[in-house]
Amino acid sequence: MPANQIGPELQRLIDLLAKMPGLGPRSAKRAALYLLKKRDPVMRPLAFALADAADKVKACSVCGNWDSIDPCAICADVTREKTVLCVVQDVGDLWALERAGAHRGAYHVLGGLLSPLDGVGPDDLHIGALIARVKEGAVKEVVLALPATVDGQTTAHYLADHLEGGGVSVTRLSQGVPVGGELDYLDEGTLSAAMKARRPA
Repeated sequence: MPANQIGPELQRLIDLLAKMPGLGPRSAKRAALYLLKKRDPVMRPLAFALADAADKVKACSVCGNWDSIDPCAICADVTREKTVLCVVQDVGDLWALERAGAHRGAYHVLGGLLSPLDGVGPDDLHIGALIARVKEGAVKEVVLALPATVDGQTTAHYLADHLEGGGVSVTRLSQGVPVGGELDYLDEGTLSAAMKARRPA
């Protein structure tokens, strides 16, 4: 159906859905039609959940995780091993490690990876906050749980260089993470094995 035959409200819904990862224009139209057919059981609760999340969910001031409380539930958990700090690229990687039960320590979300070709430098990431957390003295080990990509390796080397010599052990995920692999797409067993077999950076 041509865009001019779709009402402005529906077209806006389709255009916004099309901005979601994995949804192109056709998939967005199918999703919009599904939502309209399931107005009460799905669409209205989804609209409420989106508005509620937009108002209440924010980045944790300590680690960068998304939560409605600050510090987040992970940082506020007194049973976690605060001396081991796991550094991840994004919140999706943190969630993957939590889903796998592979890490019971603290986290630090960088918010991306160093990428000179894309103009992403240290000041564009939460690297300064990471170094400040380590300098506080409570952290004894920093686990670099970064993807085995070129940018991931670049970031890991940069962090290892800036963290070593500060009285902390810097380790990296080992076996189980394939070259080019993204943590969010790995199964729980692979993540657990990689965490257990971490090695010096």
